[in-house]
Amino acid sequence: MDIVVVGSINMDLVTNVKQIPKKGETCLGYGLNRIPGGKGANQAVAAARLGARVEMIGRLGDDAMADDLLKSLKINQVGVKNVIRTEEETSGTALIMVEETGDNVIVVIPGSNGKLDEEDIDQAIDTIRSTKIVVTQLEIPIQTVKYVLEKAKAFNKYTILNPAPAAYLEDDIIMNTDLLTPNETELEILSGITIESEADIIRAAKKLLKRGVKQLIVTLGDKGCMYIDEKGHKSYSALSVKAVDTTAAGDSFTAALAVALCEGKSMDEVITFATKVGALTVTKFGAQQSLPYRLEVTQREV
Repeated sequence: MDIVVVGSINMDLVTNVKQIPKKGETCLGYGLNRIPGGKGANQAVAAARLGARVEMIGRLGDDAMADDLLKSLKINQVGVKNVIRTEEETSGTALIMVEETGDNVIVVIPGSNGKLDEEDIDQAIDTIRSTKIVVTQLEIPIQTVKYVLEKAKAFNKYTILNPAPAAYLEDDIIMNTDLLTPNETELEILSGITIESEADIIRAAKKLLKRGVKQLIVTLGDKGCMYIDEKGHKSYSALSVKAVDTTAAGDSFTAALAVALCEGKSMDEVITFATKVGALTVTKFGAQQSLPYRLEVTQREV
C-alpha cells in the first residue's frame, strides 16, 4: 500500500450563484448537484487517479447518500475495507455555493465523520502499518487526528496533515506531522502570527518548525506556494488557468504531494507536480469529478 487517507467522506450539495451573497442577502441559485466529496475522500480519490494504491479509513452514515459515496470510492479504485457504516447517523454533507469567478463558500455538516474514533483506528491498524504515507485532515475529531498521527509515527510512517478546516493544534499533533500544508488563514491560526507578507509566512512557519513539524508547504492561492524547512525556504509560482470551481483544489494538491513523495521525487519535482494537479482541478466543476487522472496531468499543458 502506498497511501492511507484517514478523514471525511461527504456528499456535496452544490449550486451556482452569480455572486456569493452578503450577510442578510438572498440570491438565486442555478441548479443543484449532488457530488461525492469530503476532504478525506477527495484526497483518496485524487491519489488513486494519479496512480497510487490507496486505502480510505472513514465513516459513512445509514442513508442513501452513503451508498453513492461508497460507490464513488470503489469506482475510483480506493480501498474501502476500513470504511464503516454508522447506524442511526446521516453521512457527512457539505453545502456549497460557487460564484462566477470560481470562488466558493462551504458549510460542512460532519454527520458520521464526527463518529470516527480511536477504536476505528485500532481496527485499521494493519492497514496503517503496511502503508508508506498517512494523510489526514481536520474534518474528523481532533482527538482521532492526534491518535492517527501517533500510531503512524510509532510505525515510522511519513505523515501529511492538511490542517483544514482551520483550527489551533496542540504540540503533540504538530510534532507527529512530517509535512504540514496550511493556507495563509490556517497558518495564522496555527502560529498566532498575522500574515501580511512573505516575511510573516516565514516567521510563522519557523515557529511551527520549533514546535516539531518537519516541513511546511504554505499554499497561497493564485500566488503559488512556499516550502519551508529548517534549511530555508523557496517560493513556487502558480499556473495561470481559468478557474471554474476551486472546490477540492487543495485536496488534489495535498494528494499529489503524497503521490510524488511515494515515488521518491525531489521536493522541487513534488511541488511542481502538485501545482499542476491543483491547477487542473480548478478548471472543472465539482469535487471528485474535477480531480485529474495521471494521463491528463502528463499530457495536458496548462
